[in-house]
Amino acid sequence: MLDDPKRISELKIHFRIGQEIQYFEPDKNRTIKASVTKFNRTRVLVKNLVDGAHWTIPYYFININQIHTNISNTNQKAVLGRNEVQVKDIVGFIDRNNVKWFVETVRLNQQMVTLNRDTHKWRVHYSVLFKIVCPDIDVLPE
Repeated sequence: MLDDPKRISELKIHFRIGQEIQYFEPDKNRTIKASVTKFNRTRVLVKNLVDGAHWTIPYYFININQIHTNISNTNQKAVLGRNEVQVKDIVGFIDRNNVKWFVETVRLNQQMVTLNRDTHKWRVHYSVLFKIVCPDIDVLPE
């Protein structure tokens, strides 16, 4: 259904080359602003407006109606999940030595998240993370 040729041809009618769009990037769990560069049969070539990189994405990644795409859990539990964390978010966790770390997310997997701070890198499960309300990294304790 997502790669249906009828649906794709209807989408092509609404877009033009150079038009600014937003598309959902599942690996980063966020929308990316881009401009349309070229139409292909089942994919569209876009240019990322932030870093200038070109990507070929399926048409169904495009956020046609500018819908808010953040997925969050409505019951406020303490454990973070894959949908509550995005790449470049600042999160915290307590390591095996009971040291609190406030770090940036680098990569998201189904079960684990890769975290980075200066020369330290960790791969931890989502269940040990906690959200930082005010992620001003300059004032966080070491």
